[in-house]
Order: sequence, then structure tokens, then C-alpha cells
Amino acid sequence: MVLPGLIYFVLFKYIPLTGIVIAFQDYNVFNGIFGSKLVGLKHFYNLFTYPEFLRVLKNTLLISIYQIVLGFPAPIALAMLMNEVRKLLFKRTVQTVLYLPHFLSWVIVGGLVINFLSPSSGMANDFLRWLGKEPVFFMQEPSYFRSIVVISGIWKEVGWGTIIYLAALAGINPELYEAAEVDGAGKLKQAFSITLPSLLPTIMVLLLLRVGNVLDLGFEQIYMLLNPLVTDTGEIIDTYIYRIGLLGGQYSYTTAIGLFKSVVGVILVVGANQLSKKTTGESIY
Repeated sequence: MVLPGLIYFVLFKYIPLTGIVIAFQDYNVFNGIFGSKLVGLKHFYNLFTYPEFLRVLKNTLLISIYQIVLGFPAPIALAMLMNEVRKLLFKRTVQTVLYLPHFLSWVIVGGLVINFLSPSSGMANDFLRWLGKEPVFFMQEPSYFRSIVVISGIWKEVGWGTIIYLAALAGINPELYEAAEVDGAGKLKQAFSITLPSLLPTIMVLLLLRVGNVLDLGFEQIYMLLNPLVTDTGEIIDTYIYRIGLLGGQYSYTTAIGLFKSVVGVILVVGANQLSKKTTGESIY
């Protein structure tokens, strides 16, 4: 039973690791890995000397931090609210509506976002016109782009994220809430004294995994929403790799970027895990 999983990881995870050597070469497609010239840490030096990469790294970190600060607590709050709903039909209906966006591709969601914010026919600008204001070109304004990315990401994934927390909430002993009610604790007091402490192990595990992907925002969302007018504030590492590596043919440079992302992710996971173990007693290993 374990063999198919082992074969998968060997073929698609471990064997491709040999391609890391490209980051230390001036890789040429025609010469291959064994025929390309070794250049050592040249491409890693370029990472921190190219102003373009530093700009992209800043954008990636800012958007990722916004997603953690605003997006990570959203499914927790939503799960706690849904857990208080007692009408089963209404609860199932709300769950279905909230889960549905997760199953839509970013091609569809990106199109919906662009149409919703359209200055000519979008509902957002129709509302602004109703208020007597001029339409806003949301998708062309660099100052709005990061907010659009974070909000659209929350809308798409918040329902799916509640599944894990609802499962954790189902495991809380109901007698704890009964005892709290006897002691005169209201719903708010119960949430902070019983619900959140009971969810803490799940919250910490998911937060640690999220911290490890701080430089990995996902290519599809940004690529669908990005346009030349917001590149300075919206381009992230993944779209930069696509543009410079696949379209520009700089395979060694972008492989070095990918290796840099992986090393930073490992350091963040290990560091955050140790910090969590010392402060909360919860960890992923």
C-alpha cells in the first residue's frame, strides 16, 4: 500500500532535485546539465544585486503578510459563527455557498473580479455612480492591486478553510459549554475560554505550514489579475520566474530563485516550529 506513494515521491519529488545543479551553471539547453559551464554562486549574487528582484521580493512579502494577517483568521471566525447555527438546513446551505468558490479555477474567479470592478459595467462602479461619484479604474491603480488580491483570495478559499476548523470544533466536549453556562458565561466568554483554546493545536499547525509558504503565493491568481499598469506593486516571485525564466530563457537564474525560496521556506518552518514549541507547546514535529 505504501509503494505507490513512495514511487510518486521518488519520481516527481526527489529525482527532479538533481536539476538544482542548474542554479550553479550557465545552463544551455543544447549542452544539457553535463555540458553547461559551472559558475558557482554567480546567479545567487545576482539575486541581491538586481533591483528588479528586490522589488519583486518586497511585493511577495507584503502580499503574503497581508494574507496571513487578514486571511488566516477569517476561516477561524467563520467556523466559530457557523458552529453556533442551529438550523441544519440553513447551515448546510450556507456551507455549500461558501465552499463553491474553492472549486472554481482562478481563470473564472479572475474574470469575475475583473468584471465586478470594470469601470464601465462593473457592480462596484455602478454603486459609485449611484452615490454620485466618478468611476474608479480599480484594476489599473497600483494602490488597489494588493487589496484586490487579498480580498479575492479570502473570498475564494475562506469557505474551504472552515472545514478543518469545523471538524476540530466537533471534537470539543459539549459538557465544557454546559459547565460554562452554569457558571454564567455568555457566548463571547465561552468562545475565548473554551473554543479558541480547544482550536489552538489546529491553528498552530496550519499557521506553521502557512509561514513556510510565505514566498509561495501561487502563480494563477496573480497572473490572472496582473497587468502592465500594476506590475511595480503586483508582480511576485512566481510570475517573475515565469516571465524571466520560461519566456526569457534565463533558466539558471530562475532556478537559483526557486532554490532561494525553498531554503527560506525551510528556515521559516523550522524557526517558527521551535518558537511555537517553546511558547505554546504545539508543533508539527
